Amino acid sequence: MSTPPIRIVHLGLGAFHRAHQAFYTARAVDAHEWGIAAFTGRSRRLADALSAQGGVYTLIERAADGDRSQLIGSIVETNDGACVERLIELLSDPDVAIVTLTITEAGYRLSADGSVDLRDAVVRKDLDELREAWGGRGLFTCEPQAALTRLLLGLEARRRAGAGPIAVVSCDNLPDNGHVTARALDMLATLVDADLARWIGERVSFVTTSVDRITPSFEGTHTATIAGREWIDAVPVVTEPFSDWVLAGDFPAGRPQWETAGARFVDAIEPWEIRKLWLLNGAHSILAYRGMLAGCATVVEAIAEPSCRHAVDAFWREAADLMPEAVETVDYRAELIARFENSRIVHELQQIAAHGNVKARVRFAAVAERSLARGSNADASLFAISSWIAWLLAGHAAPKSQSEGVAAAVAAEDPVRALVSLLSATLVHDSEAMQRIRMGCENLATQAFEHAQ
Repeated sequence: MSTPPIRIVHLGLGAFHRAHQAFYTARAVDAHEWGIAAFTGRSRRLADALSAQGGVYTLIERAADGDRSQLIGSIVETNDGACVERLIELLSDPDVAIVTLTITEAGYRLSADGSVDLRDAVVRKDLDELREAWGGRGLFTCEPQAALTRLLLGLEARRRAGAGPIAVVSCDNLPDNGHVTARALDMLATLVDADLARWIGERVSFVTTSVDRITPSFEGTHTATIAGREWIDAVPVVTEPFSDWVLAGDFPAGRPQWETAGARFVDAIEPWEIRKLWLLNGAHSILAYRGMLAGCATVVEAIAEPSCRHAVDAFWREAADLMPEAVETVDYRAELIARFENSRIVHELQQIAAHGNVKARVRFAAVAERSLARGSNADASLFAISSWIAWLLAGHAAPKSQSEGVAAAVAAEDPVRALVSLLSATLVHDSEAMQRIRMGCENLATQAFEHAQ
């Protein structure tokens, strides 16, 4: 079978991309027309390991009653994320029609209001380098470090090459992620070159998506017999059988027929997006922070812990009350419990807990703000915020893993107020909400102390 041509560039090669977007692309009826060139986010190890296997890897769907393995061959090229020269070359090719992103919520480097955080040291350094080189022969020798500034440089190369329109598809757990990406790139482009900003506005489409598939990190090899051949894989992906992908937006240069693999294309994505973001991701974060305070290490352990399950149920009730009536939540919640209880998926709470300030902002604070705005009870979402803060103040997050803002807030004279300010300008100025958050922190600290005895 011939290798499909590269028509998709992906930033953020990792387990989730391989379990989701690469999986859907491989299963589409026109998969032979759509190859993916993927770039890692932080390390070249995965790129090298996949390259040694020709980009092919084993996807293991781990259900309660057994495993199902399949080979995925949609990734035809893997690169170190720092290989900006190759990114420029690919995005200058008119045959490349799509850029997909799984750079994590923190990878967008946003401030609390959703704009690019210009206080971020990496963003500042990248912008200074781009401004200095812009218009000169040395522009494409720049080596920006942030994912969006790398993408910005690639889009400028496409503009100069006259390579035509392109779609940028965010697959990260941010509300209205297409608009967030568009706003961030417009802001960065405006700070560097107004002509590029105008070109992006005219020639780049931003697609909003909701992605759903529990995919824990996995280390180790896997041996399986597939199509009569024993396959030894150094970098397999372990995931759950469930998967969902909802997309809204235009693809001006074409796209795979992902709908033939189960994806859904809709006009209005917000109901699907917030249901998944609040009910699945929100519950995951509650289980992570509340669970580790109770001595749990995995999702399976935490969902079985009574106080964690109660916190999740209360948060679900509050979040579900904010959703449109047309969005079904009762069956979805029951299905989530079954997915969380799949003991064969070892999803570590420490993995979920990473980048908590970004996650708590969109998973907890957004629910609390909307509940309070409509005069409803926000106890569950405020308690979820307390869980994150209590987890930080108990020392569960390694200092080196915290962002500069979180580390400074933890060390502040009033860490609770400083941490809430990272999530919401509304809540930090609401005295009653702050009182509830403080009470929650105190109660959780007491419970954590008693648990440790």
